[in-house]
Amino acid sequence: MAAVDQRRSKGASFLLHATLIVASTIAVFPVLWILASSFKPANRIRSSEIKFIDQPTLENYRAVLTETEFPVWFMNSVVTAAFTMLFGVFMAASAGYALSRFNFPGRRSLMWTFLITQMFPVAILIVPIYTIMANLGLINTLTSLVIAYCTVAVPFCTWMLKGYFDTIPRELDEAAALDGLGPFQTFYRVILPLARPGLAVTMFYTFLTAWSEIAYATAFLQTKDKFTLGYGLQTFVPQFNQRWEYLTPSAILVLIPAALIFMYAQRHLVSGLAAGATKG
Repeated sequence: MAAVDQRRSKGASFLLHATLIVASTIAVFPVLWILASSFKPANRIRSSEIKFIDQPTLENYRAVLTETEFPVWFMNSVVTAAFTMLFGVFMAASAGYALSRFNFPGRRSLMWTFLITQMFPVAILIVPIYTIMANLGLINTLTSLVIAYCTVAVPFCTWMLKGYFDTIPRELDEAAALDGLGPFQTFYRVILPLARPGLAVTMFYTFLTAWSEIAYATAFLQTKDKFTLGYGLQTFVPQFNQRWEYLTPSAILVLIPAALIFMYAQRHLVSGLAAGATKG
């Protein structure tokens, strides 16, 4: 019986590892193919002959960086994502701490409002937000995108950080008050340093929200010098003449900032997500 159980255990282990290998291959292969294609000449990318490595060259990267407006779009996306991350995390952390620690009139209604706003699809929100931005004279500015992205990211991040702050003992707030610290000093000097995993998760989420978004950018931006990457890269794929020699290296370059943010935040992601999900 023990031998049968041992064989079953080895079989289950084999199936598990085989499944993980297949799933990883399916997930990684498209990225590797795009990476390999980014080093191919334009005529080889369009070739029907399948070769993973075929006449490698850096010409595509040189062309994208010097002959297109990719650097401008890249900088616009960096600025938009950075300010969305800074303002989004600041507002979400402040609101999450207030909801976690203080009882005030409208607290529950505010929590439900944050939750309900996540139920509306972007297609419904674009028109009213566009009207607001037009009345403020912010159409075709990066500021309009930062505001729009914060409306998407802040409610979710507030709920997440509220749950994380709930896991931090209230005795620390009381001890800080005995030491003469006020609520704001307690928040910035005691609570925030302990909330780094939760902050890392919200930083990563808010950055990706702005970095990969395209619907608001398409609606709000009108001139090429204001395009972000998501909107600008569409110009490389017109209806009849797809510029794959531009699109493939651009896709790889777009991955770099998100990968750097992930590398910084990855050690906190699991603990931050788990703690933020344990309490509401």
